[in-house]
Amino acid sequence: MQSDLAYPQVLVGGFNTISCTRAELAELLLEDCIEARKQGESWLPKLVFSSNGQGVTLAGKSPEFMRMMSEADIVHADGMPVVFASKLTEAPLPERIPTTDFFHDAAQVAEPNGLRFFMLGAKDEQNAAAVAAIEKIYPGLNVVGRHHGYFTEAEDEAVCEMIRESKADVVWIALGKPRQEEWCFRNRDRLRGVGWLKTCGGLYAFLAGDVPRAPEWMQKAALEWLFRMMDDPKRLAWRYLSTNPYAFYRLVRETRRRRDR
Repeated sequence: MQSDLAYPQVLVGGFNTISCTRAELAELLLEDCIEARKQGESWLPKLVFSSNGQGVTLAGKSPEFMRMMSEADIVHADGMPVVFASKLTEAPLPERIPTTDFFHDAAQVAEPNGLRFFMLGAKDEQNAAAVAAIEKIYPGLNVVGRHHGYFTEAEDEAVCEMIRESKADVVWIALGKPRQEEWCFRNRDRLRGVGWLKTCGGLYAFLAGDVPRAPEWMQKAALEWLFRMMDDPKRLAWRYLSTNPYAFYRLVRETRRRRDR
């Protein structure tokens, strides 16, 4: 991870995690995109990933995923358990930064400043519905391109060419863990001049209205996983019940305590 961030980073669940607010992260996005425009192709896109129970679990089982998370420029806390665990550290995280909410912080900064978004991932129908929703909510936001997530590695160059031609400042990548992180590392050099490559998991499903958000009290209580499991038990029950205990173990073991502990 880069060491020139204006905010402290703390080790939570094995990941160096930025300790900042959603608004502050949106300002970092703006600053980086402005700088990327100045530097052009000499700018290597920032890789901005999120930390949640699924990612913490995956990192414990996959050294390659752990390496990618360690080499990301920014990792932010998408899951409330990550925020809770950070209270053991020198710089507790001020709040959770779920990507589904952060997208709106980013859009509100991007719209008046002319930043350009490219939406990559999900099924084509869902991707199109998400873009339509974005354009309705933020009519002044520049969504300069989109592409579904059902393409092969052999098609990476064609997808990247589309992104380059769009002159996107931020590419939102919804391919699911760990494919989206792998895609970012594999294609980073092809996308020089782009400000951020931002992974976003299930963002498009929420924007398209295909998946409901948990009540705010469940989000704050770190129970959003339970709401999602109840909404789609066939797909999510085994995933959460099998990964949550191990994620909790890693959050306890792989979090750097305060020096006085």
